[in-house]
Amino acid sequence: MGREEDLDRVRGLLRTAGPGGDASCGVVVTQTGAVHGLGGVGKSTLALHYAHRLRSEYGLVWWITSDTPEAIVSGLAALALRLCPQWAGTAGVDEQAAWAITWLGWHPGWLLVFDNVEEPAQLHPYLGALTGGHVLATSRRATGWHRIGPSMPLGLLAPQAAADLLCRLAFGGQEPTRTERAQAEALARDLGFLPLALEQAGAYAYETGCELGEYRQSLGLMLDETASDSDPERTIARIWSRTIIAIEERNPLAVELLYAMAWLAPDDIPRTLLAPLAPDTLTLGKALGVLHAYNMVTFTSRKGVSVHRLVQTVLRTSPETDPTAGPRGLHEAERAVCHSLPSDQNAEVAQAGPWEKLIPHLTALVESTPPGYSTSSDLSDAYYGAAQHLFRQGRDAQSIILRKAILAQRVQALGDTHPLTLISRNNLALAYQSAGDLDRAYPLFESTLALQAQVLGDNHPATLATSHNLALTLRTARDLERAIPLFEATLAREVQVLGNTDVRTLKTRSNLAVAYMEAGDLDRAVPLFESTLAQQAQVLGDSHPETLQTRSHLALACQRAGDLERAVPLVEATIAQKVKVLGDSHPETLASRNNLATAFVEAGDLERAAQLLEANLAQYVQVLGDSHISTLITRHNLASVYMEAVAPERAIPLFEANVAQQAQVWGDSHPETLASRNNLALAYQSVGDPERAIRLFEKALTDAIRALGEEHQLTVMVRGNLASALVKHRVDGPKRM
Repeated sequence: MGREEDLDRVRGLLRTAGPGGDASCGVVVTQTGAVHGLGGVGKSTLALHYAHRLRSEYGLVWWITSDTPEAIVSGLAALALRLCPQWAGTAGVDEQAAWAITWLGWHPGWLLVFDNVEEPAQLHPYLGALTGGHVLATSRRATGWHRIGPSMPLGLLAPQAAADLLCRLAFGGQEPTRTERAQAEALARDLGFLPLALEQAGAYAYETGCELGEYRQSLGLMLDETASDSDPERTIARIWSRTIIAIEERNPLAVELLYAMAWLAPDDIPRTLLAPLAPDTLTLGKALGVLHAYNMVTFTSRKGVSVHRLVQTVLRTSPETDPTAGPRGLHEAERAVCHSLPSDQNAEVAQAGPWEKLIPHLTALVESTPPGYSTSSDLSDAYYGAAQHLFRQGRDAQSIILRKAILAQRVQALGDTHPLTLISRNNLALAYQSAGDLDRAYPLFESTLALQAQVLGDNHPATLATSHNLALTLRTARDLERAIPLFEATLAREVQVLGNTDVRTLKTRSNLAVAYMEAGDLDRAVPLFESTLAQQAQVLGDSHPETLQTRSHLALACQRAGDLERAVPLVEATIAQKVKVLGDSHPETLASRNNLATAFVEAGDLERAAQLLEANLAQYVQVLGDSHISTLITRHNLASVYMEAVAPERAIPLFEANVAQQAQVWGDSHPETLASRNNLALAYQSVGDPERAIRLFEKALTDAIRALGEEHQLTVMVRGNLASALVKHRVDGPKRM
């Protein structure tokens, strides 16, 4: 490999405290390191060699392709499927990923490799929740790692190591002659010591029996000073053009497959996806075998095929393009994915697996298709099926790139005001809304609504749906002055057109009631919730998710109105239904239990509130992990109940745990961390330990001033608490032991 020193450097990044932390100190940590460098320089190969060499020191090694946030989630979900196939096979991707994070938190001594990270910030949501193992990231990005962990640049191979690698590949392990060694050194220099280029050149020489000197002359690289280590794409292009000729002479199908794979996701391309491009599986296997022999592809453990991203880039920019057929291989890639669509594209559970395998390649097609290329209606239908699958999975935010492609195709094929085009505009706006991008969602909803009113009329169901979505966007943006009238107008038309008990009418009525509640108009919110709940229970059933949601909102409205006698039974009924429908430990069930505990606190029943929060906290830790935001909130609520019940000695370990977790996840100066440290200080003050309380107040004040400023509300509060503690300590004197 020629990377022994680099392997030692990687080990140095990660071995500060061992894979499970420093047990002698009672500390469990996650060591994180990143390797960055040019495409083709061997970052992934180095990570693979590290994982292979030290696999005996880890209880688990897991590889996650990380070029997009969705790919990271899918990689974690795949880990859940491997570790707990019976449960994970029935869960959604996000639930699987959350379970995997929880499992890793409870089982130290693992290695996660996040390969080809595009943005270091994409790892932030995971690293805070991952404790007790090692994280190794590879990336072309050289900056942005300072907030994650130490990083190391990976340069080109040293001249001697580059020549060694070339000789080993070209001569099959046989000792080269002096002439052959000299030719290898010259060719390695001409190839810029780029590992990917060396591997492909060595594979070509071995497969064809071509002498390295002859190969070098055929490339003409020694006469071209522009093909250097700073231009890896040009270097690879010079090599594969020669390699492609040799492959085509042996197996023309192999070349066609390679060009098709250039437009797909680079990792784990299923052989079943490529099957439509070959007459049978035997022929397909032979063609892939030729590509593998020439180091153009690698085979994965999941019976898939991977292509280096740099090779894909070069192939996609190939001048071999038929003006009538478009870029070479693109049509074949489209045909492959369209042929692999699930038979029932509307099925939720049975077809989830095929969609999850197909979506990365559909997304890659969207991203790689050149501007101006006309997408077929069949491919647009495939994009739509994938986007709808993401919507059913509660991941509509991830469908934005697909829905943009659908809209572009329908505008081109059908025009801007065709009903299907208008539906696509509405769906894209919904995806933006789901992603929290209200600045894009609002104008798209607004323009779509205007077009629908013009083309379909004000009372068309599609127009009414967009009007509802626009009102919901305004409510989400806290623009209640505009949201409420729009909800009211939409509801009036839906009652007239769809009827009083139509599902869409009930949904609008429920959302209008929420808007009233958020505006503080409980006199209108409560009766509207009541009538909506009665109709939803009759039309949808008592345990339908929308019925449960309305019941929860009614309970909250009653609670805000001070009617706890009514709010508590409503929350209890909601919990009972959620347990029946979602399960006892589902996050939605746990959230309703937290609401019930809040109602108990407001009613003054601290004992029942504490019992409920204790059970809830244990389940949150088990389901979502020790540092999940819901776990932190529940732990804080329980500690606050203990403080109110004059039991600060029980609150102290809870506040301490929150401070430690929040400092790790968000940092020492985050407002939530500062608030928890302030609460911990108050608890120590309550148990008669003023010296420790003062130290905590002082640290919280210093961090608050640095992060928030002298005049921030939290800074002022901590300063006041510190002053009170100092005065009380001077009056009472130091505590005698």
